[in-house]
Order: sequence, then C-alpha cells, then structure tokens
Amino acid sequence: MELEARLDETGKTHDVLEVGYSLDDVAPKKKKQYKQSELRLVESLEDICERILEYNIHKERDDSTRFSKGMSQTFKTLHGLVDKGVKVELGIPYELWDKPSVEITTLKTQCEDMLENHESDIEEWYFNYQGKVPLERYLCSERVLVDDDDSCLKEKGDTGKDRKDKSKRKSKKSNNDNKRKNSKQEL
Repeated sequence: MELEARLDETGKTHDVLEVGYSLDDVAPKKKKQYKQSELRLVESLEDICERILEYNIHKERDDSTRFSKGMSQTFKTLHGLVDKGVKVELGIPYELWDKPSVEITTLKTQCEDMLENHESDIEEWYFNYQGKVPLERYLCSERVLVDDDDSCLKEKGDTGKDRKDKSKRKSKKSNNDNKRKNSKQEL
C-alpha cells in the first residue's frame, strides 16, 4: 500500500521533536520521536493519492496487479516500435500515451474518498496498531472491504517477472532437450 510505503520512507529517521511552548522557557518542552508523531502521519498522508497517478494499467495481466507502477509490456513494445521509426496509430495522440488513464484517475478519486471516509481508522491504526497489525488487513480487510470480497488483497499476481522466469525455464529446458537429442544422434 502506498501509505505503508510512505511511512517506511519517513520512518528511517531517529529525529526527536520538541513540542509545546512556554512563555518563560522555564518548563522543558516535551520530546516526541518523529517516528511516532502526528506530524509524520500528516506528512505521509499529504498527496498520498497523487502517487496513484504513477500507476499504469497492464492489460496483459488479468488480476489486481494490472494496476501497478511502471510501463506496461504493451506500451514498452509500442514505444520501441516508434523509436525504430514505425508509425503506430492508437487513436490517441502520442503525447497522451504516458498520461494516466481514466481508470487510474478514478482510482485516485477512490483513494481520496477512502482517506476522507476512514481518516479516524487510519489514525487509530497509526497510533495504536502500527507494527502490530498490517495496515492492509486493519484498514482494507477489516473496515473498507468488511462486507465485500477481499480476495484481491491476497493475490500474488503476474507481475511479468513470473512470466519471464517461466520463459527462461522453458528456454533452458528446450536447450537441454536439444543437447540430449544431439548427443543421442552423435552416439
């Protein structure tokens, strides 16, 4: 999840914040670890849904991982063809190829709605359950999708890497089979 990734990014610091104020500076200010501060949560939530716009649709995948970061294999291929001088006509201007699709901007809107509707749940998790219960389970399975099917959260998915590994294994097996055939022919 984007929020957990953002919290991981900001949680590596050991900074200590001094909070509070006093008029005569006699009373010491309270010290709070940044890692457990409300400031860190607020900074992490700021523009978190904008990160959704970094995602693309990978239409070659048929599970929930079709929404993931990085250029889809289809668009990598199309960009490669254009780079080689092939004229590719998709019905949309070339300049818009890498812009977020309607589906991605819809996900961003859904993210913003979820943050607004579950702000108190996120705060509850951050201050009381962080490090004990995964945010995905606490927020998504137990609150947002409580009456819906949450099996999509458990998908490992085909990220393209699996497909490449399978292809390599097939190629390797094919090469080994060919070597066996050649050695049999030599005998």
